[in-house]
Amino acid sequence: MIVNSMNDLKILLVEDQSDARAMLRNMLSELGITQTFEAKDGNEALRFMDSAFEFVNLVICDWNMPKMSGVEFLRQLRTVDPSVPFLMVTGRSDMSSVIEAKSSGVSGYIRKPFSPAQLEAKLRILVQRGKKAG
Repeated sequence: MIVNSMNDLKILLVEDQSDARAMLRNMLSELGITQTFEAKDGNEALRFMDSAFEFVNLVICDWNMPKMSGVEFLRQLRTVDPSVPFLMVTGRSDMSSVIEAKSSGVSGYIRKPFSPAQLEAKLRILVQRGKKAG
């Protein structure tokens, strides 16, 4: 991921609840991130990534969704793109969930509810990791 600033991020936002998607989109906008794509579940996100993966350099995804959970989407995405940074958003904080997400290839994990400042801190870490790798 070659990103010079937060404004350069192109994010796929995967969240089944429209109000939560809107809240995240607003938080990202306040951080100067305006290039966002949205999917309401893992199936829709996979279809998007199949056709337009080059437009995304970071994924923010809810864990609990109908049809395909965030961790199922993550596992499938990792088979085709092992490097795109993936931030899991969830209310889960038990150790087994954290271990499952890490073993599935998650890049970062943020627990709901979170503040815009917490989201920004997580995104900056992922961008910095990307710069070192790239």
